Amino acid sequence: MDAHYCLTCLESGVHLSDETLLLENPNATVPALLRTRYRQKRFIAGSADLGIYRFAEWLPVRRTLEGSCAPVTYQSDALARHLGLKRLFITFSGYWPERDARMLTGTFKECEAYSVCARMPATYDRVLVVASAGNTARAFIRVCSDNAIPLVVVVPERNLPAVWSIGPVSDCVRVIAAGGDSDYSDAIALAAIVADLPGFVAEGGARNVARRDGMATTVLSAVDVIGEIPAHYFQAVGSGTGAIAAWEANLRLIDSEEYGDRKMRLHVSQNAPFSPIHDSWVNRSRVLVPIDDDEARERIATIGAKVLANRQPPYGLRGGLYDALVDTDGTTGVVDNETAATAARLFERLEGIDLEPAAAVAVAHLVAAIEAEAIGADETVMLNVTGGGYLRIAEEQDRRDIVPARVIDRHCFRPETVSRVVTGLF
Repeated sequence: MDAHYCLTCLESGVHLSDETLLLENPNATVPALLRTRYRQKRFIAGSADLGIYRFAEWLPVRRTLEGSCAPVTYQSDALARHLGLKRLFITFSGYWPERDARMLTGTFKECEAYSVCARMPATYDRVLVVASAGNTARAFIRVCSDNAIPLVVVVPERNLPAVWSIGPVSDCVRVIAAGGDSDYSDAIALAAIVADLPGFVAEGGARNVARRDGMATTVLSAVDVIGEIPAHYFQAVGSGTGAIAAWEANLRLIDSEEYGDRKMRLHVSQNAPFSPIHDSWVNRSRVLVPIDDDEARERIATIGAKVLANRQPPYGLRGGLYDALVDTDGTTGVVDNETAATAARLFERLEGIDLEPAAAVAVAHLVAAIEAEAIGADETVMLNVTGGGYLRIAEEQDRRDIVPARVIDRHCFRPETVSRVVTGLF
């Protein structure tokens, strides 16, 4: 391969060039992810001042962008002692200056955004379209504003309180809200219509290798600090893309022949009562358990961690979350709002920083696993804290609410209507 990476189709095994920023193999006969294959097999981490690009050898990027920060991993003392664990390592993505964590959106979605946007050449002439439940929106708004990358972000209107910026938003960025009772899946549907318009392009979600490899830096951060592949990995999931990314990073580390052949056991959790991944995995079904759209919206409306509300996760396709759980003998769990809130208070009291709701779900799942004696006291555990420090951001930064440029109701999700509304945004 001429570049430092190529793409492999997980259905056929064929290797593909990434000149056109592929999201899928056009010749695949069944749904399957692409996976990056890097020329550099060894895991090499650069200096911390490079931000996320300290892991550039294992990122599908063409350039570097300003303002990034890598996830920060440290060995827990207080929470570990409380849980009876000797080797609990916390990988924190958010705003916690004392830990040198300076993600100004408070979320590990910055890892995705800095990777996805750096995969695009500086001369790219199409407007990137991203669907989000909140965290991803903040991350892409920040990265694209700071680096003059044209962007349309589509979010559910009821999730707008989670969409804010530090300082003003560039004119190259526009936010569209899916109106009424729309949820994240509706935002995805609306974003797909926008992306089909001339001059726009879909970011791709889980299908975008740069998104997954950007999130995989959480595991690279952990292994860089720990010196080994953890035995257990905990994360809350909506789409499960982060857990897929963790699994893929694990496979690359094994392939490097420097860290043994351990596969982390993935422990992924969802916010009850909306738990399609958990419900499907409990039945060991590759196909997602069906749920009525209206019932799904009702359940989603009640959960605290709105970013975990994905009705169409990349679960059953080749290389998706089902395959990751099978390969790692993974587990799933569900956590209700009250239990997550209790876990958040515990973490803040013991570790010293506030958590975003999804991260609190992951902490609660870890607590439940300890209570069930599913984790040995001497085993190495990685807790992926995917967001936090919101209170610090509000206190220390110029945090601003974002007003959408357009609101489009679900009954107007038609190409001709969307085209009229979107025309003239830039």
